[in-house]
Parts: sequence; C-alpha cells; structure tokens
Amino acid sequence: MLDREGFRPNVGIILLNHRNEVFWGKRIRTHSWQFPQGGIKYGETPEQAMFRELHEEVGLIPEYVRIIGRTRDWLRYEVPDHFIRRDARGHYRGQKQIWFLLQLTARDCDMNLRATDHPEFDAWRWNDYWVPLESVIEFKRGVYEMALTELARYLPRLNHHNRFLRSGMRPAMRNEDAHPPPVAQHTVEPVADKDPTDLSGV
Repeated sequence: MLDREGFRPNVGIILLNHRNEVFWGKRIRTHSWQFPQGGIKYGETPEQAMFRELHEEVGLIPEYVRIIGRTRDWLRYEVPDHFIRRDARGHYRGQKQIWFLLQLTARDCDMNLRATDHPEFDAWRWNDYWVPLESVIEFKRGVYEMALTELARYLPRLNHHNRFLRSGMRPAMRNEDAHPPPVAQHTVEPVADKDPTDLSGV
C-alpha cells in the first residue's frame, strides 16, 4: 500500500524502560541496530499497526506497555535503489512513519523475539535514549534523529532522590562509575532468513 508519492505507511516504536533507556534491536543476520518498525496494513490505524508490530517483533502485548506520546505528522525517508526489489523500483520510494514512544510496564523476560516464525531481530539490549546513530543504516538516520528529538519532551522525569542533583552539583565519581559494567545484550538462536520480498523493515 503506497501513497501517491511512493511512500509506504509505517510505524516506528521507541520502547522505554524505567531508566528511560530504549530497546535497541539487532536486525537478524546483520550488524545493524534499529528500533522496531513495520508497515501499516489496509484498514489499520497507526496505533493498531504499532501494537501488532510490537507483538510480532518484541513479543509484547498491549497490557505490557503504556503509550506516552507519538509524532504529530509523518516522518519520511527514501530507500536507495539497491535495497529495493527490481519489480518495485520506480513505484516504491521509501517509508512514511508515525513514531510512538512507549513505556514498558512489564519485565524484560516478558519480551520474546520469537513471537512469530519470521523474527526481525536476533539480539537486543537497552541503550541510552540518544542512540548512537552511526550504528543505524545511513538512510534512516535523519528520521531517527527527528523522531527522538520530537518525542524527547514526553520522557518521564526520573526521580533520583539525590540532593547533589537537586542543587545542580555533581557527586564525586566512585571507582565503579569510572569503569561502568558492559551493557547486557540478549541474543537468540539463529533462524531461517526473513522473506526477502518483505519491505516492511526497509
């Protein structure tokens, strides 16, 4: 389903934990990381598509998240020709996306990358909200920056209960702060490749 300009309606999902870190997924059999996203089917609203994609890609049901905000309008990116099937070239230009900011209300163990037979990710981790854009495929970076910037105003305020932070002073760095532990990464066993004709994740 393309619009008159050749863009496919799509949703993007920024999923927060209680520390305002975001779900960061590694695309299956690649070295690129991204947020969950997927196409809007005919007759679906963006919100309905978001909940369907959330379950298909992350294994979460609506009761496990809370919607904090969404982008006001469509954000677009074009896909280079060499990423597009030959039979779609000339018609398909890229994606136009509505982005949702969600708060996880369940546990990490409630997430399941194998919720369907065609998983999008084979690993995931929590990352700082301002994700390293250099790890995102180049043609998506502009949209990621726009989505993160627009939705940042909805971020929940963290309650640190710290007098130094309240007074604008920084506490002295502890030894463990100087050498923080590595970020935990969650992986799953390899599976068969996703349908190569599916453009929903491109």
